[in-house]
Amino acid sequence: MLVKYQHLSPAHALPVLPADPFRAVLLADRGVAPEWRNSIATWLAASGCLYFIAWGTDCEAWHDSVDWANLETFDYGEIPDERFIMTTWHDKESLSEALWFAGQSASHPDVSLSETVLLHVADEPRERRILQAFKKAQTIS
Repeated sequence: MLVKYQHLSPAHALPVLPADPFRAVLLADRGVAPEWRNSIATWLAASGCLYFIAWGTDCEAWHDSVDWANLETFDYGEIPDERFIMTTWHDKESLSEALWFAGQSASHPDVSLSETVLLHVADEPRERRILQAFKKAQTIS
């Protein structure tokens, strides 16, 4: 499984996401304005995210935003199975448990997802620490 890190901040432009369908893990170290959260959700829905895992500050609101963005993409009608975004939030779990879930259990029933993007909402990027945490979490039994 290919794993990439992306730092997200309202002060910076959004990065380019994978061309193929992917799973996203949002790690929120800080709160954000609802409008920015909704724009990120719309961006993810339009970019091919098919599994969204939220952890950290306001993770349930992040989860709901992605669900609403997916519904809006299809004008609140029927969503084709291959375009349905699976969503979970992990407010009662440790970071390592959420990362383990992302690597070991988060699969789409209709589409193969070979890439995981770790989206870190924080004031400062911490790529090395987050990637190491993901790798270590995959060894939890």
